[in-house]
Amino acid sequence: MTGNVLTFLGETKLELGAAGERTGNWRTGRDEAGILWLVLDKADTNTNTISEDVIRELDEHIRSAETDLPKALVIRSAKKSGFAAGADITSFEAMSDSGAAELLKQGHDVLDRIEALKCPTICVVHGAALGAGFELALACDYRVAVDGATFAFPEVQLGLHPGLGGTFRLPSLIDPTEALTMMLTGKTAYTKRAKKLGIAELVVEERHVAKAVRDIADGNVEKNKPGLKARALEFDQARSLVARKMRSETEKKASKEHYPAPYALIDLWEEHGSDEKEMQAAEIRSFADLLKTDTSKNLRRVFFLRQSLKDAARGDDDISHVHIIGAGAMGVEIATVCAIKGKQVTISDLETEALGKAVKLADNICKDKHLSGIESRDALDRLMPDPHGYGIAHADLIIEAASEEVDVKKKIYAGLKGKMKKDAILASNTSSISVDLLAGHAPLKTTFAGLHFFNPVSKIDLVEVIKGKSTNAKTVNRLAAFCGAIGKLPAQLRDYPGFLVNRVLTPYLMEAMVLMEEGVSKEAIDTAALRFGMPMGPVTLADQVGLDIGLHVAESLSDNLDKTMPKISDALRRKVENGELGKKSGKGFYDWSDGTPHPKYDDEIPKDVTDRLILPMLDACVELLRKGIAESENQVDGAMIFATGWAPFRGGPMHYAHSRGISEIVAKLKELEVAHGPRFAPDDGWSTVG
Repeated sequence: MTGNVLTFLGETKLELGAAGERTGNWRTGRDEAGILWLVLDKADTNTNTISEDVIRELDEHIRSAETDLPKALVIRSAKKSGFAAGADITSFEAMSDSGAAELLKQGHDVLDRIEALKCPTICVVHGAALGAGFELALACDYRVAVDGATFAFPEVQLGLHPGLGGTFRLPSLIDPTEALTMMLTGKTAYTKRAKKLGIAELVVEERHVAKAVRDIADGNVEKNKPGLKARALEFDQARSLVARKMRSETEKKASKEHYPAPYALIDLWEEHGSDEKEMQAAEIRSFADLLKTDTSKNLRRVFFLRQSLKDAARGDDDISHVHIIGAGAMGVEIATVCAIKGKQVTISDLETEALGKAVKLADNICKDKHLSGIESRDALDRLMPDPHGYGIAHADLIIEAASEEVDVKKKIYAGLKGKMKKDAILASNTSSISVDLLAGHAPLKTTFAGLHFFNPVSKIDLVEVIKGKSTNAKTVNRLAAFCGAIGKLPAQLRDYPGFLVNRVLTPYLMEAMVLMEEGVSKEAIDTAALRFGMPMGPVTLADQVGLDIGLHVAESLSDNLDKTMPKISDALRRKVENGELGKKSGKGFYDWSDGTPHPKYDDEIPKDVTDRLILPMLDACVELLRKGIAESENQVDGAMIFATGWAPFRGGPMHYAHSRGISEIVAKLKELEVAHGPRFAPDDGWSTVG
């Protein structure tokens, strides 16, 4: 901002004129055409959220516009990061205690008055319009999407549904089934799809925003109108038919017991979808009720766990060039994510065929990430196949992503000696080999660490940053900052067999094998885990990870832990010997030829199956905390949720342990120890769990 001029994304300059001023979180002013601009620029943050003070100040601006009507009113963001990241979640706890309905009514009143203004109202969206930000946009007559804009209702991830009019404004604007699907799934409508659905009237580049606004103000742009389907679904019988189908689809993915919000949303729309006023009142009541549920409280906790892991990624990584050794699926995924986030990347492999496939795989990842053509081109331009390893000499970070064999890694490290830049970091993507063991073969122990990504890297946010005994603090901090720079969440850990995630997850997978040997069906085992809330049963998960990898990790932990591990089943060894490795070979314990299996089991789950699967994971978490491998219970919970999808509505394994009761968990472990052996003996650390 220079004087009364705002520059957006380095292109559009808005002259606010003499009346231009900043009031709280808004910059306001009328341009020479008499168009009133309300520019959200939330103080002391890089990201806009729709907080109580933002709404209160917006109320004052709308009241002023009502008394002195502009030619048109435009709402947009001054933040480079995007339009608005939804509501201020930090306020939800206080709202759930008291006054939620009243605060929601105040917000509705402001948005209703925007909708009722006697001049065109226009929302210009760049970046993301999420949750309450999307609802603010929907209250306007027109939405202009700057190329790259996205729209989403992620409230379902917080155990909620939209609460500021989204439940009725979006279904009245676009195909109601598409609108409900967006709210039920939290999926994002990217720019082109937003235009196709009818969310945005115009899609323009930033330099054309001012003209688009003038065209709308002059009456040269038609508003999007609901289609025939929307009108047909105004009838109760039609809505009931669609609602039944939506409930059936939702039940396949989430139970009402664990996730009540999607069902509450469907009920709202079915019962009140023909009357906006009724829907508005019902939305407020339903949102206020959902705020009080354990599911919403725990999912909001998950949001803050993410934030705490993000906080650990702050700082400058001083890494511009990354070299990846190993062009397998993991190596290419890591390389592509780095390139998408602006790093210069070289990737080498002994197999030239693997390098030949790398660019094609990288292009597919870019498409899956919904990058524009220009963004994909730029990312691929930054990713260079490097069969001779020339990038090693220029890299600030070298990530070894070779096979899980010490001799292979040892040979690679020997080849790096004398070639790396001073202060360059060498990190291994090992999932189970001791970082301290590998450090003994590295060119320099102090700048060597583990950097364990999870497959698929482009979709799983967590990265384990493993500090060896000799790794210096600067290296760990740079790696954590590097994770942040590429959009990942670092969990900083000490070296330990299995690190955190595999140490906790392996007993879960291995106990499933033991149960199968006892005669419990794989369908019953997986169903028990799914009913608990895990995203995938342990047998299906073992197949997906790869039975050979699971066997390798299990053997490593059995050899290196003091704790007794479940017996490695003969069936698992036979599968691996026969090449039945799970998803990657088409067959493991399940047949994957028709895609991901969805086990069905309608009978009663055998006694103690769920506890035998879940409680050893909790015990492993306590062991990691007792030994100081992990920093805190919050870190453990965050790592397990963001790496494995561990029942997020329960708030994480340690939070679940506290909710169920520490004494009850310990008593049950002792009972299982008597019945099934020492692998269930409770860790000594339970006595100190807060």
